Amino acid sequence: MLNFRLSLYRSQKEALEKRIAAARKLGNISLLNKALAILAIAEGICPIKVANTLKVSAESIRLWLCSFLLFGVSSLKAGKSPGRPPKLTKRQKKELRKIIDRGPSEAGFLSNCWRSPMLQELIFDRYGVLYSVHYISQLLKNMGFTYQKARFVSDHLDEEKRKKWLSETWPEILSLAEKKKAYILFGDEASFPQWGTLSYTWSRKGKQPTIKTCGIRKGYKVFGLIDYFTGRFFYKCLESRFNSSSYIEFLKEVSSRTRKPIILIQDGARYHTSAECRKFFEDRQDRLTVYDLPSYSPDYNPIEKLWKKIKKESTHLHYFPTFQDLIGKVEEALVFFENAAKEVLSLFGFYNKLAPTVR
Repeated sequence: MLNFRLSLYRSQKEALEKRIAAARKLGNISLLNKALAILAIAEGICPIKVANTLKVSAESIRLWLCSFLLFGVSSLKAGKSPGRPPKLTKRQKKELRKIIDRGPSEAGFLSNCWRSPMLQELIFDRYGVLYSVHYISQLLKNMGFTYQKARFVSDHLDEEKRKKWLSETWPEILSLAEKKKAYILFGDEASFPQWGTLSYTWSRKGKQPTIKTCGIRKGYKVFGLIDYFTGRFFYKCLESRFNSSSYIEFLKEVSSRTRKPIILIQDGARYHTSAECRKFFEDRQDRLTVYDLPSYSPDYNPIEKLWKKIKKESTHLHYFPTFQDLIGKVEEALVFFENAAKEVLSLFGFYNKLAPTVR
């Protein structure tokens, strides 16, 4: 083995670091090992130790050094790695899935968002397999992962109450509805702003899409209820704020439009649980039974999906120069879903899986 001190100019060191970055991107393990070996020896690490760390022979290290001394950085060419890259084993992929599920911070990264270069580094450091950074996304897709936007989960969320709702409360509601031949109405409210709503869309690279906005901070409010059994959609629009009085007026209107008993499922909004509403519920308990969803559980309320559909189709990326333009667009969507029971019923897939034989 060569026995001398290797010193590098700053430009040589920078060029080697560029070669390392290129090798990682291309998945070229041969180029990566050569550049890493040169840098390590220049930092005073014993060539034998470098060979053992990189799992190559001492003769390979000697040849790489000789080539570097004769031709410099140009001896390290960033070409595409020949042949198919080595594969992760089934056991390694199973372990990798668990690591990804636990998140980047658990794997020692500062960021908490997985990026392809991070996973490339993780796979190489842990398994000695160097994939092209461009292949990482395909690898993840093959392993059952998708690139998704994260969602917030409240730290006040009570998992025990959520489990109890699914295992005890929901079967109780179904049994009561069958006994009373009642509607099961999931309720919620939505506000549609005149200034518009933004969403993802395709656009030319480097040219962010722009949407006009009137900038007026005024919204069109809607109370809504959807029935689990029939897909019937009740709604009431208003321009004023949501409060207990307007909520009670909406429920009175719904009650006047049907003779069937009603099982109302609502969230814990203050005007749903106010003293005024509690008295209203008590006075009508012969026809109206009320259940409150677990706190911070919008995913348990199918009507949330209806609001998302309406916003996606009617307000996302739309320009509303006047409030009447907004009203017209929202009410058009409301009328559509009022007459599209199958569309509404499709929102209950989550609950249908829990009780597929009830309908």
